[in-house]
Amino acid sequence: MSPRIAIIGAGPAGLMAADVLVGKGFAPDLYDAMPSVGRKFLLAGRGGLNLTHSEPLPAFTSRFGEATDWIGALVGSFPPDDVRAFAAGLGVETFIGTSGRVFPKELKAAPLLRAWVARLRAGGAQIHARHRWTGWAPDGALHFETPTGPFETRAETTILALGGASWQRLGSDGAWVPWLRARAVEVAALRPSNCGFDIGWSPYFAERFAGAPLKPVGLSFGGVRRIGECVVTATGLEGGAVYALSAALRDAIARDGAADLYLDLVPDRDEAALAAALARPRGRRSLATHLRRAMGLDGVKAGLLREVATPDMLDNPATCARLAKALPLRLLATRPIDEAISSAGGVCRTSLDSQLMLNGVPGVFCAGEMLDWEAPTGGYLLTACLATGRAAGMGAAAWLSARTLAQTPPD
Repeated sequence: MSPRIAIIGAGPAGLMAADVLVGKGFAPDLYDAMPSVGRKFLLAGRGGLNLTHSEPLPAFTSRFGEATDWIGALVGSFPPDDVRAFAAGLGVETFIGTSGRVFPKELKAAPLLRAWVARLRAGGAQIHARHRWTGWAPDGALHFETPTGPFETRAETTILALGGASWQRLGSDGAWVPWLRARAVEVAALRPSNCGFDIGWSPYFAERFAGAPLKPVGLSFGGVRRIGECVVTATGLEGGAVYALSAALRDAIARDGAADLYLDLVPDRDEAALAAALARPRGRRSLATHLRRAMGLDGVKAGLLREVATPDMLDNPATCARLAKALPLRLLATRPIDEAISSAGGVCRTSLDSQLMLNGVPGVFCAGEMLDWEAPTGGYLLTACLATGRAAGMGAAAWLSARTLAQTPPD
């Protein structure tokens, strides 16, 4: 008789854990709070589904910051080439984009997810939608709320892949934190990652430019500079270039109450050339026309310069050029965690063994974004979720096999 295996959370990490177990002859039960599996995965597919990144593995694993020696090692066991091979095994061809990011050829998540779920079902996995886990019952059973009322079940091993706390409407709400802490599991506070920030624009600027893209721009903070794109929001900034610095900015705000981000509005020209262009007589031209002709600044970029600089600063060529190359923006707060692309914090490494089993709760494994790590966008998040799901699945299979062996009477 196959042992009872419960996987709670049917996102990429949970599905990968199930895939490993099915491949080893087990028939796990997957439970998810949503009406169908992979809801956040499908949302990511609206942007083309960035599966992974093609950069060399040492550079790839370094993207996990303080968790590089932990999560990076797990990714090293399931690197980007393996992610592409996994997709190919589901009949999904991939390609490398100009940025080095890897996408399905169809730029959609649904075909991969459908093939994946079909393979799991064919292997004996059972999927239970609309089953919201609410912790352990007093007798140790897994307790769920369902449309038809409470439901409890027991499992020899459980894999928790419940996500972090971003995008609550897709199932990641962080409700699991107190239930694990009650079992003496160390959980770092969940925080927004790859998030936007509040600045506190003037009403005029916010009304006129909210939603306007900034491209290309350079962003600098803490000695790190990124060139890319971002978007002005009604309250501040968000977008890829901001997300790349979000962890450091978030931590600085938590520590100091604010963080000063420096924006290069003209990343393809140097300050001296800009100052020289601004110093040329402008005649009867307006300041707006002069900024456009001398520096190529108009629209939202010119609006940003005016938002920060006084008229005297704009009239001084050296000062204006310096501001255009390093415009200070004081970030006051992160946007709420539910708006973030992902979250940081979660189950600490110290509470897990090398196979991602909780030290104090034998037979319970954790995977995916509920672990204490974070990474930038660009395929790193999804690859790590897949890699940790794979590791938890392998750990659960090994633990079950060892228990079976221990319970087998000698000849």
